[in-house]
Amino acid sequence: MEATVVRTGTEGKTWGGGSKSPLKASYGKMMMWYFITSDALTFSAFLAAYGFSRFKFIDAWPIADEVFNHFPFMHGVDAPMYYVALMTFILIFSSVTMVLAVDAGHQMKKSKVTLYMFLTIIGGAIFVGSQAWEWKNFIKGEYGAVETAGGQIIQFIDNNGKRVALDKVAKVLPEDRVEHEAKNGLWFVSDEASLTTYSIDEIKAGFQDSNYLVRTQKLDKNGAKTILSREESLAVINNQAVRVVEGANLTRNEYGAPLFADFFFFITGFHGFHVLTGVIINIIIFFNVIIGTYERRRSYEMVEKVGLYWHFVDLVWVFVFTFFYLV
Repeated sequence: MEATVVRTGTEGKTWGGGSKSPLKASYGKMMMWYFITSDALTFSAFLAAYGFSRFKFIDAWPIADEVFNHFPFMHGVDAPMYYVALMTFILIFSSVTMVLAVDAGHQMKKSKVTLYMFLTIIGGAIFVGSQAWEWKNFIKGEYGAVETAGGQIIQFIDNNGKRVALDKVAKVLPEDRVEHEAKNGLWFVSDEASLTTYSIDEIKAGFQDSNYLVRTQKLDKNGAKTILSREESLAVINNQAVRVVEGANLTRNEYGAPLFADFFFFITGFHGFHVLTGVIINIIIFFNVIIGTYERRRSYEMVEKVGLYWHFVDLVWVFVFTFFYLV
């Protein structure tokens, strides 16, 4: 069986990647487009899975405005989505500076390419640092909650509907609390990753002496979380509460369904890895620009190829931002 060789161009030469055939793109740019296409399918699958899961567990899904309401150096200030919006703006602006770097490369203006690449790197680094800060707040939590025997998360609110932190509810009891470890007993299996600030008994005792209410995950007819009466709240706390939950991890989530935390860590972490990789590659290209590598080649195509990847990362974040924070 004979192999078929595809020849392109007027000279009849086999395409070796250096010409502008078959789509008037170099081999390197073609391979970048292949990578972007495959990566786009991966992100699409992740976001589709997130969408189906949210639809299935809509009653248990956290309210984004309550989860992402922090702002640096403004502790205690309720700023829903403000910092996430700022992160998004910074990343999109870095895409603009990348466009300017590519355009400057087409014009063979080394100084401008250097400047715009530097701004792009700064924007990407700020975004990665901001994502790490968001993760820290998400893992630590803010108010805390209680988990029932059925695995439902219940939260505390005052008579005005405002969330109440555990330290406002708990009553410190004269008890010795010891974090269980594997060395404490052969047959012991720990049910907590770490010792919480307050025990479930302290929460129950404090709730008895307060006038706070319980908010469940179940949605009412208006689409809001259901708030129980004082009598119903006491019944739930006394009969069903089994565990204190602080923050979020892969098994428990004070904001709602643990599955939300799983998706958040995986998808935003996967995207953050892409951004970090892009920053590292941009730094390498940046130093190549400084030492004149692309001036000697008389081509800044490498900047353009990195720019394609950077624009893709920015576009993916628009969808991640929409799914996790807006919808």
